[in-house]
Amino acid sequence: MTTATGGQRPWLPPPRLLDILMTWFSIGIQSFGGGSTTLYLIRQACITRGWLSEAEFAKDWALVQISPGINLVKITAVIGHQLRGWPGLLAAISGLLLPSATITVLMTAGFTIIRDWPFVKAAMRGVIPATIGISIGLGLQMAQAPLSRAWRAGRVSVVVQLALLAGSALLLAVAHASPVIVLALAGISGMLLLGDLPGAARRAVRWSLSRLVR
Repeated sequence: MTTATGGQRPWLPPPRLLDILMTWFSIGIQSFGGGSTTLYLIRQACITRGWLSEAEFAKDWALVQISPGINLVKITAVIGHQLRGWPGLLAAISGLLLPSATITVLMTAGFTIIRDWPFVKAAMRGVIPATIGISIGLGLQMAQAPLSRAWRAGRVSVVVQLALLAGSALLLAVAHASPVIVLALAGISGMLLLGDLPGAARRAVRWSLSRLVR
């Protein structure tokens, strides 16, 4: 997408600042269940409105992973800026944070009163696995775009993408590696296996990998 406002598609008019504000306000109000729920809502809002494609959203999400800070706030800022520049960034951030911060403060105050009630404890035991399920479902949806591109590129590309997915998950879950290390290793691997290396080096790497997957 290359337009004056950044992320907006050229055949669609730029969204109004009020639309951006109210979209993220709605997301902020519905952001129950942790970061995965919020990320799912942001993704759905952007894709259904034609603001971003699946691949573009995945690229934005990858971009915010490699910088410090809160990822949900960062991707909100990135998308808002793509849509309407700095005013869009401020509208998106304000819409996301104001309702969720207000509700969180009120719920925290109320939860201290009811947290020991038996039915509240039982409800929390159901919410926790549901949030994990949301994370898995969102991950599967976001994996569709890069895997589809890899499928079109050929078998070697598919194997590399799947290896990166599985390897990153194992490094986090089993080795408890820092996300920074995981992302750095994935970036280096992608550069070596999928990037535009000098001809001889690229052919050597891909030939070796192709021998492994036969």
